[in-house]
Amino acid sequence: MALLDIHFRSEVLIKQTSLYVVLPEKQGLSSFRVIYLLHGLSDDYTIWLRRTCVERYAAEYDFMLVMPDTGRFFYTNSADGLHRYEDHILEVVDFVDRTFPTVKVASGRGLTGNSMGGYGSLKLAIKYPHLFGSVSAHSSLTDVVGWLQGPPGREFSRIFGQPVKPENDLFYLAEKASSWPAVRFDCGTEDVLLEHSRRFHAHLKKLNRPHIYEEFPGAHDWAYWDLHVQDSFRFHAGLKTS
Repeated sequence: MALLDIHFRSEVLIKQTSLYVVLPEKQGLSSFRVIYLLHGLSDDYTIWLRRTCVERYAAEYDFMLVMPDTGRFFYTNSADGLHRYEDHILEVVDFVDRTFPTVKVASGRGLTGNSMGGYGSLKLAIKYPHLFGSVSAHSSLTDVVGWLQGPPGREFSRIFGQPVKPENDLFYLAEKASSWPAVRFDCGTEDVLLEHSRRFHAHLKKLNRPHIYEEFPGAHDWAYWDLHVQDSFRFHAGLKTS
């Protein structure tokens, strides 16, 4: 696998930004299936490579990995109009498809993320199923409406809106979606966000939205994510998760 550290100008953010790309080096590959790996709230685009073995895991399936940097903005166009990180991810997809020989259809793109990145992965896949064919999220903050009734405060109200704008509410998006990607998500039984995943699972069951939901022993940490990102890769590859 080849590691590329890419720095480019984002016209959406009006600034320089960065991403990691991991490329398969197997001979005979003419195009790459891409998995977009989204980071959590306190991390950046380097974290998946620093804390997990995703490069080695992806090599088993010849996935190309793309890890963008999106700050603390939940992959969202903020309600205050100052930040466009949802649009930025779409910009990244366009940049990657123009720059590399990718499989340029939804079935060639998957999303995986942890925590804030789990929310972003689910939201982007549900909103843009014509771009992303599959999503597998870990330890996700899914219930932003309930979360903002607690202690998060003004930083996140400015991002999601107060009240939360419908386009930022996973429960609303799941109700209104006209088409549906392949959806999987999981959470640790000792995770602080476990009830978020359980509520979203119950909501999808009520809507008869096809999905896989699993719980495993573990907390909100990299030991859990390093283990279960392997389930995500198996899911994206079309194999049975364990």
